[in-house]
Amino acid sequence: MRFVFVMDPMAGLDFERDTTYALQRAARARGHECLHCLISDLEVQGGEAIAHARPVETPRHAGDPGPRFSLGPRRSVRLAEVEAVWMRKDPPFDDAYLYATLILEHARGRTLLVNDPRGLRDANEKLYALHFPGQTPRTLVTADRARIFAFVAEVGGRAIVKPLDGAGGCGVFLLSPGDRNCRSVVDHLTREGRRLAVVQEYLPAVRQGDKRILLLDGEVLGAINRVPCDDDVRANMHVGARVEPCEVTAAEREMAAAIGPRLRADGLYFVGIDSIGGRLTEVNVTSPTGIQELSRHAGRDVAEDVIAWVERRAPAARASA
Repeated sequence: MRFVFVMDPMAGLDFERDTTYALQRAARARGHECLHCLISDLEVQGGEAIAHARPVETPRHAGDPGPRFSLGPRRSVRLAEVEAVWMRKDPPFDDAYLYATLILEHARGRTLLVNDPRGLRDANEKLYALHFPGQTPRTLVTADRARIFAFVAEVGGRAIVKPLDGAGGCGVFLLSPGDRNCRSVVDHLTREGRRLAVVQEYLPAVRQGDKRILLLDGEVLGAINRVPCDDDVRANMHVGARVEPCEVTAAEREMAAAIGPRLRADGLYFVGIDSIGGRLTEVNVTSPTGIQELSRHAGRDVAEDVIAWVERRAPAARASA
């Protein structure tokens, strides 16, 4: 099969942690061709979505000798003629990202899109979890400073505030009693009442970890636990959180089962949900991470499970065209 990966430049990847790289490596191990392109390499011509892509070679397994990757000569590829297109550009979800999803619409129903561009546009990673209020901590979305501080008081005096368009822990702050920076933080995030922000009750269980649970087609692949540094409230790997092996609890499996049908309906097949103390805090759909860490803890390449699913699903997507 041929797979096109719409993503960031290969040279900038963290090869020991990057999930897209692990997916490419697993695809190569199973004999598939991988093609790399940037958002700027996409175009529409005569109603056809086209990628000016380069074949990418990677080691087939972790630890194999040789270069991390090599890129072949650029060529034009009709997306309708490949078996799957992986939209794996890292956030932010900006104008360029939006326009890329609109270009991918021209391949809808003609190839497998992971994740679906319509689902990516609809599923803001901070707001999508609010479709499942029974699973989430108490949450407020507002631009109003007074409402934010009234809510913080309602939930016991401490809350997490973050922007709607952040990623990797960027812009996440703890509002707590006696902190004279709180008003400045809120004014900065809301641009003095002109931009919405998310405010969630603080969950002390975050000190024991923020669990990233990877889902494939609504089913649990596994989980890793991200423990924040002693001097940080954020549990993102990007900012230095420690990664530990963990199990998925029965309650977390029930959570996944509750949200799985909605994810499938929205074409959000490869997803990372975040759980603190059993509460759903975010649903990561743009470029979820964690599969290399999960593979190391599981003692096998979990990325191959994802590729095997695509192998089964891609012919059905093509047959429906």
